[in-house]
Amino acid sequence: MIKIKSKEEIEKIKKASEIVAICLEEVGKLIRPGVTTKFLDSFAESLIRDFGAIPGFKGYQGYPATLCVSINNEVVHGIPSPAREIKPGDIVSIDVGVLKDEYYGDGAKTFAVGEVSPKIKKLLKTTEQALYNGIAQAKPGNKIGDIGFAIQKTVEKEGFSVVRDLVGHGIGRNLHEDPQVPNYGRKNTGAILKEGMTIAIEPMVNVGTFKVNVLSDNWTIVTADGLWSAHFEHTIAILKNGAKILTKLPKKE
Repeated sequence: MIKIKSKEEIEKIKKASEIVAICLEEVGKLIRPGVTTKFLDSFAESLIRDFGAIPGFKGYQGYPATLCVSINNEVVHGIPSPAREIKPGDIVSIDVGVLKDEYYGDGAKTFAVGEVSPKIKKLLKTTEQALYNGIAQAKPGNKIGDIGFAIQKTVEKEGFSVVRDLVGHGIGRNLHEDPQVPNYGRKNTGAILKEGMTIAIEPMVNVGTFKVNVLSDNWTIVTADGLWSAHFEHTIAILKNGAKILTKLPKKE
């Protein structure tokens, strides 16, 4: 069942989402060669708790960490490790959830570590653009399929592929709520978008095939062909005049 949120509920999701945005900003500043993914995770957990919030992923369905840190051909759900060091030329996807006052925010961003190839730069740019093109379709009266269609069209026009096995989702008191928000689809299909809906839109885009595999840790999802993948995500609210991005840095007073 899709839950319509009140203004007060949207404001609470916004508070959690702002912490997500701050976390992505500050973790991004620390991503450099030689840094371990566990260091990033520990930093993020401390930062989130300093805001009086709770890491939204830690313990969720048994996940052991605050961040998902996915490198290169890892699509999502990479588990941080003290043995995993970031290297020059990597791309690092950071996915983070925050629980604050009983409501969640969720966001992700992929960072390039130093110089990467033109194709990988294009991958990151295309994935982020696909996210914003999807968000532009998130307005009352449109349908879920309009979001997926816009994302898929953007991605495939550039010769990349959209992961099918993983999708965006509703968000609120639960990290994952209805509706599912695929990053592919047909116009004018799926649930009707209504004012008060809150969703996380998160294209995962691969250089090669859209097919993925799960590693033996039962969490880390990788591309089936070993080629690289990017991931960008925003939590949004659907308002009368269209989408409002909630995972934005708070304005400085």
